[in-house]
Amino acid sequence: MSLFSEFLLLGLTDDLALQPLIFSLFLFMYLVTILGNLLIVLVVSSDSHLHTPMYFFLSNLSLADICISTTTIPQMLVNIQRKRKAISYTGCLSQVCFVLIFAGLENFLLTAMAYDRYAAICHPLRYTAIMNPCLCVLLVLFSFSISTVDALLHSLMVLRLSFCTDLEIPHFFCELDQVIMLACSDTLINNILIYVTAGIFAGVPLFGIIFSYIHIVSSVLQMPSSGGMYKAFSTCGSHLSVVSLFYGTIFGVYISSAVTDSHRNAAVASVLYSVVPQMLNPFIYSLRNRDMKEALRKLMGRIPSLL
Repeated sequence: MSLFSEFLLLGLTDDLALQPLIFSLFLFMYLVTILGNLLIVLVVSSDSHLHTPMYFFLSNLSLADICISTTTIPQMLVNIQRKRKAISYTGCLSQVCFVLIFAGLENFLLTAMAYDRYAAICHPLRYTAIMNPCLCVLLVLFSFSISTVDALLHSLMVLRLSFCTDLEIPHFFCELDQVIMLACSDTLINNILIYVTAGIFAGVPLFGIIFSYIHIVSSVLQMPSSGGMYKAFSTCGSHLSVVSLFYGTIFGVYISSAVTDSHRNAAVASVLYSVVPQMLNPFIYSLRNRDMKEALRKLMGRIPSLL
């Protein structure tokens, strides 16, 4: 049982002079994230040429990006604006749960997109049969279901913990490991659960992505023409960039937290995986993808006729 009603989110800094700058910066990043990802969803849904498995997964990835950003950033903006750091116990647990759901969903969607590229390049003649609409929908539903089960499992395990007096979280949102560290009851089971689920729900998808790209590279290198090789690699460029950004920032954060004891540095580093990738993903897919740029150009040309 818990003996309190709220946590304190310390944010990135205690310097009051920097709060307006931080507020403006995060508001800008949040608006860019929302508008960019909504534009991706709108472009994909409005162009029939993009009604393919890859762009279906991309639309869902954009929705997950919107959701994870909306789970964390608005609470921070409200706290800065009201000059208060409190978040309710229920709100904190809800934040933990939803961050885990949408981060897990992103993880599985990136794996599904890697499998889609594997099927398209390694089995082009059977691609439409392999990546049929039914399988694509099932992959998204499976990803969401597994992520939800994982998040609920961690959240229920946090509910059994007792929290006493030290209720300060040195982050701008409620991160699972930071909340567990504040417990004054035994957290061994919670920590074991984190390592086990991370090994399964992060390790297995990452292995799937690596496995897919090993076969993709092998198939591409066997192509007789350099034009075919370039076209095959170009279809994977955006996905590889997003995967590198997603996993690279996560590994970077946890490596930095392992080598430094500064909670403030860890809080700043957490921005790299909880805010930056979600903001940059639309730019990566729109700037590096010829089909997306063409569809975006058509959509922009259609707007004046609707006004």
